[in-house]
Amino acid sequence: MKFSIIYEAQMVDTSREAEARCFEEIVEQVMLAEEVGFDTIWAVEHTALTQYAHMSAPETFLAYIAGRTKTIGIGHGVVCLPPAMNHPVKVAERIATLDILSGGRVHFGMGKGGTQQEAGTFGYDLADLQPMIDESMYLIPKIMVEDEIEHDGEYIKIPRRPIHPKPVQNPHPPLYYACTREATLTLAGSRGIGALVLGFSGPEEIAKKNKIYREAFANRKAEDQVGYRPTEHLAAFCAACVLDDRDEARRIGLRGQRFFAEAIAHWYQGGPKPTPVDLSAEEQEAALGQSKEAIVTYLSEEKIEIGDEHTSNYAVAQDAYGTPEDCIRYVTRLREAGADEVLFLFQMGGIPHETIMETIRNIGEKVIPHFREANQEAIAAE
Repeated sequence: MKFSIIYEAQMVDTSREAEARCFEEIVEQVMLAEEVGFDTIWAVEHTALTQYAHMSAPETFLAYIAGRTKTIGIGHGVVCLPPAMNHPVKVAERIATLDILSGGRVHFGMGKGGTQQEAGTFGYDLADLQPMIDESMYLIPKIMVEDEIEHDGEYIKIPRRPIHPKPVQNPHPPLYYACTREATLTLAGSRGIGALVLGFSGPEEIAKKNKIYREAFANRKAEDQVGYRPTEHLAAFCAACVLDDRDEARRIGLRGQRFFAEAIAHWYQGGPKPTPVDLSAEEQEAALGQSKEAIVTYLSEEKIEIGDEHTSNYAVAQDAYGTPEDCIRYVTRLREAGADEVLFLFQMGGIPHETIMETIRNIGEKVIPHFREANQEAIAAE
């Protein structure tokens, strides 16, 4: 089991001063995370989603983090592949350079982005993107491996050129795909790459998604493989706030989750802007329930099939907001559901930096050692 942190750079106050402070705090959090034993730092890529995510240049952020750290993994979760947003040649060059400068610590996730707001920024219709993403996905690993590349595709045309540099990891860093729906889990598995399950799915839902992914991976065809390095790996997203005071952890964590859910609903489904209201844990949980009902009603009226990708943001993971002992119980359930990695989300709108630092320290000093020791005992028993 691996333990990682994923960052959106989410914020309530969007002033220049607050943006700068948010990134400075994230760097401090990452430095602590490496110190206490976390495995990887992942960064999303979103454009034009005010408050929800200001992590619009993950390649710059991760390069800076790579330079400030020595051992922690450097994860793109994910690079959005519409060609006008990230041309495959530039993606291959950036990933390879980052892999060299980080000493082979890069994890390379791919995706298309989730909103018309983002797709439209670069002149695309979201519904038209998947074939372009597929073409780039198969092309980028070839660029990182072959001495010269020539490509005459439907969406991307590259005359014969040598592209440099090549990554340290041979043949290339491990590959992943952003997964929320059943179709994307099947795609990741059938193409032999890892699945980053992004959404507040609980252990029961993770178990269902794990089954879909593992079956697709087991039954994949050689000709469908993306890249030259099969990666069977399922990472489960997990929002968490871990404090010695369980009630305080629930109050703060649920406030952050509510802001996250409302922010994403604003950009993905046209809902109102998020409200950073400070309520009791019970009141925040009730508000999440009401928001979920409103989303279900909206989707029903639009005749859209309702899936976990629409409603999981409103599901309350009881033990993820609590004490280290609560967190151990919850992570155990995720592991039993099939997760190879936990993608912890701490940095949600309205959660103070000091609280995130305490959460990182608690997980690093009390949760991670529990699982590492149990793993060592299991190895010794064999």
